[in-house]
Amino acid sequence: MKIKNWMIIVVLVCFILGTLLHFTYEWSGEDEIVAVYSAVNESTWEHLKLVFYPMTLMAIIGAFVIKKQKTNYWGAQAIGILTAMTFITVFFYTYTGIIGKNFAILDIASFFIAILLGEYIIYKIMTSQKEYDIEKISIVLIIALFLSFLVYTYNPPKIQYFKDPINGSYGIK
Repeated sequence: MKIKNWMIIVVLVCFILGTLLHFTYEWSGEDEIVAVYSAVNESTWEHLKLVFYPMTLMAIIGAFVIKKQKTNYWGAQAIGILTAMTFITVFFYTYTGIIGKNFAILDIASFFIAILLGEYIIYKIMTSQKEYDIEKISIVLIIALFLSFLVYTYNPPKIQYFKDPINGSYGIK
């Protein structure tokens, strides 16, 4: 499969899966296993799961579909995922810092923009002629992010980034 065609599929799947993951914890009856990969509250941290898990899942699937075509595969994936997560965080805190409150429409738009930006970066790195020797560290980074979501879902630090702005809770209610 051509990389460009694959990337279009990835973006669409990430849009759909990320949107669904906003609700799956509640739909599951607040199942503690579902909590690992679903947003359990409205904190910025929990919303990063909506980008991380779909992009990571598609990266794993893509490893079987297109990895053989590219040597920068996991490096591109890690950089793209981090870019998407960083965009959401920076955009949210910048606009809410300026305006003084958040707007759901901007938060939703930032989710879609983050995925598009992250996948665009992945595409550009994978189609670049340059080779980067960061495959192993990239896989370690993705695993570290997964472990962070696992740990901080159940035991989040008591800082603003992890705090639900609606009810003031941290992690699972």
